[in-house]
Amino acid sequence: MRKNKESQRYLALHDRYLGSLKENAMDKFGVTVLSENVIKSMMRREKINGSWEFLVETDVIQKHLVENYKKLEKSPQWSVIKNAYDALQTAFEEEFSREIPMKVFDYNEKGYKEVVMSPFDSVRYHNQHLQGSFLAVDPRNGHIKAWVGGVGFNYFKYDHVNSRRQVGSTIKPFVYATAISLMGISPCQEYEDIQYTIAPGDANFLVDKEWSPSNANEEFTGNKYNLYQGLLYSKNSITVRLVKEMGNVDVIREMLDNVGISKNLAYPNGIRIVPRVPSICLGAMDLTLYEMTGAYTAFANDGIYSQPIFVNRIEDKNGKVIYSGVAKRQRAINPLYNGVMVDMLKNNIGGQFGLGIHTEIGGKTGTTNDYADGWFMCITPELVTGVWVGGDDKWIRFLTLDDGQGFVMARPVIQKFYQALQKDTTIGFDFNAQFPEPPAGYLDLVDCSK
Repeated sequence: MRKNKESQRYLALHDRYLGSLKENAMDKFGVTVLSENVIKSMMRREKINGSWEFLVETDVIQKHLVENYKKLEKSPQWSVIKNAYDALQTAFEEEFSREIPMKVFDYNEKGYKEVVMSPFDSVRYHNQHLQGSFLAVDPRNGHIKAWVGGVGFNYFKYDHVNSRRQVGSTIKPFVYATAISLMGISPCQEYEDIQYTIAPGDANFLVDKEWSPSNANEEFTGNKYNLYQGLLYSKNSITVRLVKEMGNVDVIREMLDNVGISKNLAYPNGIRIVPRVPSICLGAMDLTLYEMTGAYTAFANDGIYSQPIFVNRIEDKNGKVIYSGVAKRQRAINPLYNGVMVDMLKNNIGGQFGLGIHTEIGGKTGTTNDYADGWFMCITPELVTGVWVGGDDKWIRFLTLDDGQGFVMARPVIQKFYQALQKDTTIGFDFNAQFPEPPAGYLDLVDCSK
């Protein structure tokens, strides 16, 4: 119903029945808000002789304006507004139930198809389409090469490259990079796949109750996994164990800050976007695809973060450059340990998990709670790509891990993208490019047979 009432069709209907009445009431009685929710709540209060305090407590109206609303309710105009509201609901039901010719979104070349459908059904139809966003960035200079904010602009105008969604396991490589580069943990170190708990009083985690996350499949094998295996199979258990070894999440937040995900960024209510809680190690925070793709440039660029930039330069009519876009670049990860992380990311999509692409390539999938978001982040020497897939609202989702995981929802998008690049000989993409060679000592670090 909320989706229906957000539509242009409904807003036009609303204005026809209530627009002028609302304006007059607001001017005459000083009521600052007279939305449908306010009208409906006032009608309900009047019917049951309820209290005005309840409307204040539930944030329907503001306390200092109660007397204004009381004056409205006692006036003849209130009956007119109630009748208009009831008439609007009747018209809404009739108009949105009536089947009419219309154009709806479709994946064909036109981007739409012509159907006979009721507005109610068209809203349901459009919400059944998953949304997606895609970003491709040159890690060496931050230049954005591709930016796709949704699946069809004419019908879905929200830019999901900049929407904040939980990132799931795509954050784990930064947890591993912190453990290896800052805490000195060997990538060959083995830990048991069991349930670990962070409890109140543990180190500097500042938790007020026990936190004992499970693996994605709700199972623990009891087997030992080194960091390569832990990242490949995306074991939450191994990640939590690493965080316990670190003793706090501040080191992870510092790492994220170094790759462009600010530790100080906050919502309007003051809550940090990257909070000081251990669950951030499993991606329990809302980041944008822009931030995530930028962060992954560090892995592809020898440990140096390059901020993605959209505008390279602006020239005036005479060809004079009046603006040059220069990406912020900074060392985020030691080249030696970054080489280890690149090797891990390459291991993630090698062998049976390969993309069928003839270039050096690495990546990480991500899946969030209830399968509301699917992610895949991918690195090559010349391009970092990221994709997010999910519903416009988080309740639009698959019901099983088999259907809703990033491996199924997001990974194929990037696979098809690189396969298309591979077939296009005019694009100029160098499939023979190599990641920077790590410094001396790298081979000893990654040789787990020793």
